[in-house]
Amino acid sequence: MLHHIAEAARWDEACATGAYTVSTLGLELDDVGFIHLCTAAQVSGVAERFYRGVDGLVLLHIDETLLDAPVVMEVVGDSDEQFPHLYGPLRVEAVVAVEAFRAPG
Repeated sequence: MLHHIAEAARWDEACATGAYTVSTLGLELDDVGFIHLCTAAQVSGVAERFYRGVDGLVLLHIDETLLDAPVVMEVVGDSDEQFPHLYGPLRVEAVVAVEAFRAPG
């Protein structure tokens, strides 16, 4: 299972169109080339680093066996930690659960 923290309004838009194309907060798939995902163990760190103080979020639970685009594990920045990156749109059918998400303060 993979995860993505999303703005609820953008997820609602994706549900209407069938595909989610936000890479990360404020950036689109077309800007970055992939959608940032994370493992369950990485969710809290991602929320702390990139979503602190942001309201109106949801956590997407993604079944990677239902994805159409490739997922590549890659190191980001100066960290040794690898993160999953989805190289294409996220089909809404691949999201098996959505829950309200509260980022740190």
